[in-house]
Amino acid sequence: MSSRENHTIESVGGVSLDARVYPAEADSDSEHPNDGLVAVLVHPYSVLGGFQGLMKGMASGLANSGVTALTFNMRGVGNSTGRASLTGFAEVEDVVSVCKWTCQNLSARRILLIGSSAGAPIAGSAVDKVEEVIGYVSLGYPFGLTASILFGRHHKAILQSPKPKLFVMGTKDGFTSVKQLESKLKNAAGNNQMHLIEGVSHFQMEGPAYDEQMVNLILQFISSL
Repeated sequence: MSSRENHTIESVGGVSLDARVYPAEADSDSEHPNDGLVAVLVHPYSVLGGFQGLMKGMASGLANSGVTALTFNMRGVGNSTGRASLTGFAEVEDVVSVCKWTCQNLSARRILLIGSSAGAPIAGSAVDKVEEVIGYVSLGYPFGLTASILFGRHHKAILQSPKPKLFVMGTKDGFTSVKQLESKLKNAAGNNQMHLIEGVSHFQMEGPAYDEQMVNLILQFISSL
């Protein structure tokens, strides 16, 4: 079982973020292709009760597979100070601050940003603001029309990013149809992969039962980078 370290990270506007680092388990048998790589996981929508604990299973799964992982509570969540925003733009600054901290304090030379649900648009808007981010994984990006009222202004940043992207979604997502996802990715810049999980809903995929499958998909994506 992977160990865990607690940290406080300063964000913009005097906000302090509560973060947890899951250091990579050293594997004596293998070379270390993932040295200098850190996965930063961005939790679901704060306003609906999203918090870093939801990312714990994936973070420890990645650490057990040799990838250091970091989770954090965005502003206004748990022990993080400040106030959550409705559209997630203040939170983009939190993601950027966490990435910069990761480079300075964990010697990260490469960062993989992983966003779950509303964490996906927020992480997506940070991708090109941090040079060290080399790839992006979206778990259930809410591209659908209703969700776009809140998150629509985030779409452009990730779809125009030249960095490699993986979009994972259940075919019964509820917020985004397979057709909507396909049409968004059709004109997206860079290399974009899509992985659909048959018959699974948005909140099902967010649940712990799918953590292992998500970790495996993320590891496959890392090896393709």
